[in-house]
Amino acid sequence: MNRYEELRTAEKGAMLSIFAYIILSIIKLGIGQFANSQSLIADAFNNITDILGNVTVLIGLRLARKPADDDHAYGHWKIESVASLITSFIMLGVGFEVLRNMIQKLFSNTVEEINPLSALVGIFSAIVMLLVYFYNRNLASKVNSTGLLAAAKDNLSDALTSIATTIAIIASYLKFPILDKICAVAITFFIFKTAYDIFSDSAFSLSDGFDESLVETYRAEILKIPEVKKVVDIRGRTYGSNIFVDVVVDMDPNMTVFDSHKITETIEQRLQEKCGVYDADIHVEPYKPDQGLK
Repeated sequence: MNRYEELRTAEKGAMLSIFAYIILSIIKLGIGQFANSQSLIADAFNNITDILGNVTVLIGLRLARKPADDDHAYGHWKIESVASLITSFIMLGVGFEVLRNMIQKLFSNTVEEINPLSALVGIFSAIVMLLVYFYNRNLASKVNSTGLLAAAKDNLSDALTSIATTIAIIASYLKFPILDKICAVAITFFIFKTAYDIFSDSAFSLSDGFDESLVETYRAEILKIPEVKKVVDIRGRTYGSNIFVDVVVDMDPNMTVFDSHKITETIEQRLQEKCGVYDADIHVEPYKPDQGLK
């Protein structure tokens, strides 16, 4: 499966999330009105916001697999990272809304009428979102999609929010409201942390940051090729979930151009098959024995 097919497959996860959020929003709004549960209605609007986030991911995945053109010689892969970045901002907004509601409840003496039906909806919502999270997480890992992984993390935060809402309803019913506040603090912290993690990963990719430990892995793999005398330099960058590397190697100066080119193709193939590198640009320089091996 090539990268274009992988991103097409990743779209299924985003569409599943959108479908799940639409169904849950309708259920929560309807039962929230019937049971007079403001927390359930608020959770429904939270899910509506999540629809926008997942639509952003879906659009990002579709745009990312557009082929290269004159203005985008390396393709449109980075749009996937942009979609993840937007998702982090949406999650941050949700986190602030949860925080605002928590502070409002702390200073409010309003007692909400408890309906057990609200708790059942919360449990159902949590189960659905956990199933969607596991599906999207596994699919994101399979197709190596940062955009879908960001959507999966959003699914998990919503599952935990639904669990917290259910606990709050049950705690209020049992006259133990302190659990409501504890859950609200924990979920708010989790949402902010998840939003920060998604933002950090996306910004790192968009700013051409690269994991140096991967460079050493590539170096070790290249040096397994006997004709390579030395790896002078390796620079890596990511475009979405795709890794591009520039490699400078020293080889025997007496090799023919044909032979040295054949080795560069071997290096490219090894990096693709062993290390998951999408594209490699190999530059060959003459080896000088007095420099020693690296």
